Amino acid sequence: MSRVPLSHFLLMVDATVGHVVWYNPENLSTLERYVDTQARENAYDLEANLAVLKLYQFNPAYFQTTVTAQILLKALTNLPHTDFTLCKCMIDQTHQEERPIRQILYLGNLLETCHFQSFWTSLEENRELIDGITGFEDSVRKFICHVVGITYQNIEYGLLAEMLGDPLDMQVKVWMNKYGWTENEDGQIFIHYQEESVKPKNIVEKIDFESVSSIMATSK
Repeated sequence: MSRVPLSHFLLMVDATVGHVVWYNPENLSTLERYVDTQARENAYDLEANLAVLKLYQFNPAYFQTTVTAQILLKALTNLPHTDFTLCKCMIDQTHQEERPIRQILYLGNLLETCHFQSFWTSLEENRELIDGITGFEDSVRKFICHVVGITYQNIEYGLLAEMLGDPLDMQVKVWMNKYGWTENEDGQIFIHYQEESVKPKNIVEKIDFESVSSIMATSK
């Protein structure tokens, strides 16, 4: 099967949107191919993917497990945004119990609850799930670094490596450099002072006399 460039699919999808026919079943095959293209080319279009899941809701006979799995995995690459939860809520409970959707939902739960070491262990046991999902692991590592950045002031190098899935030492260094984290002589990695992230917000309530007088008048 010949591969259609992402740019071509974008034009097709734009045309679909322009004619306001998102939920026309005749467009489903185009949108499904677009999902596969996103997976291969490390692109992402939540609106189009939600349209696919909505079409499956309207037309249960057209449901495709493989496409749904791709949509869920792509949603995980966009954590910490709530895309994964949005997609999950549009999948019938019966389908949620099917393989591989059940395994992907489990992986998603591990990530959302920050059980990162367990996530990598489970992923290693089910590596076939991410076949064809370009950039999946690095997208997850980006999310993990986001969590580390808002949670830790200092973290042990070994723990960070575990949380990142025990990549090569050089890869850990790449992520550290990306976020400006530094390692001291004790093997501790300095993230940043969390106090610097706490920004107090002054809340000013403005109530004019007319508003107060009208409330008092109605309470009499």
